[in-house]
This record gives sequence, structure tokens and C-alpha cells, in this order.
Amino acid sequence: MVDMKKVAFICVHNSCRSQIAEALGKHLASDVFESYSACTETKPQINQDAVRLMKQLYGIDIELTQYSKTFDRIPSPDIAISMGCDVGCPYIGRDFDDNWGLPDPTGESDEFFVDVIKRIEEQILALKLQ
Repeated sequence: MVDMKKVAFICVHNSCRSQIAEALGKHLASDVFESYSACTETKPQINQDAVRLMKQLYGIDIELTQYSKTFDRIPSPDIAISMGCDVGCPYIGRDFDDNWGLPDPTGESDEFFVDVIKRIEEQILALKLQ
């Protein structure tokens, strides 16, 4: 059996964009790569708008299988992706392979949130084809 690549989705708090990316990676690309999310500063819970909208859009309850965790709590990734440095770029001890440059939707409208989720979905599908 061939080991699949490990992809880490990283942002500062691991409560929103990176959690969505981990969930969509598992949902859409688990046949191609393993998905993990992590941060440099944990939050006590996943963003509740992200939880609600992921259930609504994909039927995925990200609170069942995911939690906020630091980068040292996941396997060493083959690919590390920054979700966007609009709230500060985390340092993980190595360069990022890509920066998706996504705005943080926390506190924004559902429309804005859904737009960010759909952009993450597009990036996951593109990554799957690489």
C-alpha cells in the first residue's frame, strides 16, 4: 500500500477556514490525500457559523470529528497550506507550499461565509487533481 500525502491546512486559530478545509478535504479528496488542520493558537471551539453552514451545505458535522489543535499535534505534512494571512501568518517551522489567501469570514454574513467555503471547495478540488 502506498502512503498518501498528508496535507495540513494552517491558520492562526484553527477554528474556521482550516477546519472547513480539513472537512472538505476528507469529504472530497480522501482517496488522494489525508487532510489535517492546525494552528499556532487554539480556540475553545470551532466557529459555530462554520459548523452550521457545513451541516447545511454538505451534511458534515465538523464538531463530531475535529477540534482546534496546534501544528505539533498533527503528523508532519508533505504539503502545508496557509489559509490566508489577513489575521497574521502563523510560523510552523518551515515555509508554506501555498497560501490560499482566503479572508477570515468570522463575524461576516452567511453569503460571505458561503463564498469562502465555496472557494475552499474549489481549492480542494484543484489540489486533488495535482
